[in-house]
Amino acid sequence: MKRGKIYVVGIGPGSPEQVTPAVEQVLRQADVVVGYKYYFRFVEPLLHEGAECIDTGMRQERERGELAFERAEAGATVCMISSGDAGIYGMAPLLYEMRDERGSEVELETLPGISSFQMAAALLGAPIGHDFCSVSLSDLMTPWAVIERRIVAAAEGDFVTAVFNPRSRQRYWQLTRLVELFLLHRKGDTPVGIVYQAGRPEQRVQVTTLDHLDEAEVDMLTMILIGNSQSYISGDHIVTPRGYYREEEQEGSVGAKIMSESFHTILPLLKHADRYDTGHLWALLHAVHTTADFEMEELLHTDPEAVRRIYERISSGAVDTIVTDVTMVVSGIRKKALERYGLEAKCYLHDPRIAEMTAGGKLTRTQAGIRLAVKDHPRALFAFGNAPTALMELADLIHQGKAEPAGIIAAPVGFVHVCESKHMIKPFREIPKLIIEGRKGGSNLAATLCNAILSYDDAAAIRPGRDV
Repeated sequence: MKRGKIYVVGIGPGSPEQVTPAVEQVLRQADVVVGYKYYFRFVEPLLHEGAECIDTGMRQERERGELAFERAEAGATVCMISSGDAGIYGMAPLLYEMRDERGSEVELETLPGISSFQMAAALLGAPIGHDFCSVSLSDLMTPWAVIERRIVAAAEGDFVTAVFNPRSRQRYWQLTRLVELFLLHRKGDTPVGIVYQAGRPEQRVQVTTLDHLDEAEVDMLTMILIGNSQSYISGDHIVTPRGYYREEEQEGSVGAKIMSESFHTILPLLKHADRYDTGHLWALLHAVHTTADFEMEELLHTDPEAVRRIYERISSGAVDTIVTDVTMVVSGIRKKALERYGLEAKCYLHDPRIAEMTAGGKLTRTQAGIRLAVKDHPRALFAFGNAPTALMELADLIHQGKAEPAGIIAAPVGFVHVCESKHMIKPFREIPKLIIEGRKGGSNLAATLCNAILSYDDAAAIRPGRDV
């Protein structure tokens, strides 16, 4: 007996011009066309006279498949139609499964169609210019726990995300939950495109944001596209750049390019990036980049707008000196940045007066250095990356009214008096402070936080490495 063939085709979102030429040719030659009855209105003009049309109701996919195999096994050329692309939440997977189950020798061929998410993307401008994924909120065949894990993965991975089957009369809460999960990982102003009946006469297009998405405006015939962290709204459209930074942002040394790529790698891995002011986020990116330690997100404390406040004092010329507890911190502060602002970074550890001050054994060398520094530069920016006793000395001098620092970077490291030294400076609320809480810290951290302050004018665009 002659065996027929089944073509599994996607007819696009719903308008004749979105049917591909290959699919149109197959439809014109088919003996039998099988599909959900709603979709026949889109293909009937293409069928030849005498073609058998078998239409079924919604959720009768397996019945459709059995009918298609029966006709093909009898020798007919059958065309199974799906809206959009037959391989994306369509009939293609089911027919291949059924052929294996039946042990059928019928040949299957899948022809791609324009998916509704592609049509929606075109209507929205350019929202899928970078990595993207799709998720269906229908839990008819997938447990909700699995769907939720996929939503979290999409949000954490910073994918542009196409949302199929977002809402129905019975499934009214799933979209609300998706938005809740996305807001744990994306900013509220993340662009969202809503396209109703894409490619059909009833088509409507809306651009909004994640925190203004109105679930009541959405139904099963709606496609939602959620941008990534780089997406932006341009007029009535959404644009997602092809990369996380433009070519012009990569100008500069090789080191600057590597640093920029590192920062843009770190950013989506932070848990709460959307909660921080610009200065805190900028300092945090520097801290994680320097240490490769994401615990910095829990350990870094900055007073409100501390980075901006210290930067403004430096850029206005009100501060001309950075005092450090050890020379390693001075070594890590970028020299070009110091030159740009006319700053001097100083450590008094090797000042000849230190020997006399520490002769009795009552002061450490770093304590003595801070006493000398305060006499010379009481309004300097003070940065500590090693010695808790030096930070405690500064706290005492502030308490006595002998020092008025423009800012304090508190990152001493160790086990003795380290935590206490950081607590000692917290009562001075008028002084902007950056603190690495707990026992962690180090000269590298103190230096990188200085560099974050000195490059604050690059923070909004996240363009690190100017002085590298």
